[in-house]
Amino acid sequence: MAKQQSFSDKAKGKVKSTNVNVKFIKTVKAANGSYKFQEKFVKLDDISKVTTLK
Repeated sequence: MAKQQSFSDKAKGKVKSTNVNVKFIKTVKAANGSYKFQEKFVKLDDISKVTTLK
């Protein structure tokens, strides 16, 4: 049996996402005076919105 679908046919069907993934690192001061870092990935519509993260 022959292959029915080629790689280029599969690639045409996928829709690219317009969102941008950004790694957001936040510092938190612990009770004993040391600092902890919390990191998470945030999905943004536009890269210029990165300054609005808190």
